[in-house]
Amino acid sequence: MIFTAGNILLVGSILLFISIVVGKTGYKFGVPTLLLFLVVGMVFGSDGLGFQFDNMESAQFIGMVALSIILFSGGMDTKFKDIKPVLVPGIVLSTVGVLLTALFTGLFIWFLSGFSFTGIALSLVASLLLASTMSSTDSASVFAILSSQKMNLKNNLRPMLELESGSNDPMAYMLTIVLIQVIGTSGLSGWGVLDSFLIQFAVGAGAGFLLGKLAIYILNKINIDNYSLYPILLLSFVFFIFSATDLMKGNGYLAVYIAGMMIENHKIIYRREIATFMDGLTWLFQIIMFLMLGLLVNPREMMSTAVVAMLIGVFMIIIGRPLSVFLCLIPFRKITFKLKLFISWVGLRGAVPIIFATYPVVANVPGSHQIFNIVFFITILSLVIQGTTVSFMAKKLGLSSPLEKTGNDFGIEFPEEIDTDLKDMVLTKEMVTEAETLQEMNLPKGTLVMIIKRGEDYLIPNGSMRLLVGDKLLLISEKSSR
Repeated sequence: MIFTAGNILLVGSILLFISIVVGKTGYKFGVPTLLLFLVVGMVFGSDGLGFQFDNMESAQFIGMVALSIILFSGGMDTKFKDIKPVLVPGIVLSTVGVLLTALFTGLFIWFLSGFSFTGIALSLVASLLLASTMSSTDSASVFAILSSQKMNLKNNLRPMLELESGSNDPMAYMLTIVLIQVIGTSGLSGWGVLDSFLIQFAVGAGAGFLLGKLAIYILNKINIDNYSLYPILLLSFVFFIFSATDLMKGNGYLAVYIAGMMIENHKIIYRREIATFMDGLTWLFQIIMFLMLGLLVNPREMMSTAVVAMLIGVFMIIIGRPLSVFLCLIPFRKITFKLKLFISWVGLRGAVPIIFATYPVVANVPGSHQIFNIVFFITILSLVIQGTTVSFMAKKLGLSSPLEKTGNDFGIEFPEEIDTDLKDMVLTKEMVTEAETLQEMNLPKGTLVMIIKRGEDYLIPNGSMRLLVGDKLLLISEKSSR
């Protein structure tokens, strides 16, 4: 069955529904949700139920749009105060770490090309290109698993991994593009490569910072009667930042990530509405991207590369990624062996390597379809082996702790302009014995009870209200920093 204008909405809605239901089931059992989306696409694809989708250019465009939104949303989840202690090692991992991973893996692939049983015959540059497409990591499925297992990571591991995974895609992208240029032009000078890297990094970082500042200014100054349009306005900025940076020969992925960080770490109007919109949109595009990639691959062709892909994938998991991580973190003595080991294990491959693997195909690089199939197989291998064992490794290394509670059980939030704290408290028998009514409670100065939940009922508090064991109180107070 071929996708047409007449059936795309019907088929798309069915695929989305099935993906969400399957993802909900996998979430409970610790299976990476995004892997299940990928599998749903493969089941409905050419070797499954027969839906035909083989347009690499369309896949690349959809992937570009999706990655722009995902990286921007990732930036919006990154707080300066959280990443400040791990800023330097995180940046080293996202740049030098990606480069070393690509180098080590590329040399191993080139070594394998000399054996007939592997079925590949790639030059050194082509081997490095294959390695570069999958040299960045993916964190979306990792933290979905950690959340489902009610786990938290110690020693600033979470912000470090978020920083690395959110900022290492630009490096992998640049390596991929530069190596395609090298193959296409039969060589590129060392100065040309360095110049391309410097321009992409400098322009990408500068554009992300400046245009992020501009987005903050306009969001806060423009007066729109319908507040629902503010998230749409910000979305237009995301696409503008990416495309404008790309036109200036900068790295658009780096720009949108930095712009997202700027938004997160400055006051903006209607933050809660914007965050909710971006979170939903991010999940939608993650589902679309993985479904599309599942439809795009031909499982029979992919399995023809299973032997060499298995060897490369295992090398990346147990040698390539750990070696690059340990080398990058040598100067940082506070990062212990166990921390380095866990960071090495969370070198998950996700949708990004598959998207990057479409670039050689579109550029007609010799052996590009083989590269695409190898990358796809390794992504599945990584999600299955590493994705399902992240929680186990964290517990085994003693790096996990119970997930800290955030927010309150009443689902009430105030805009950030109202500088207050909201928290809930459940009354115990001892508390009720000491204070039978609300006015007898010894609450801290400046703290008020907003509402009381008793069973399924919500009660408006007053001083003479008789308190019962199990009552849940919503407290409002000034922030402690004041």
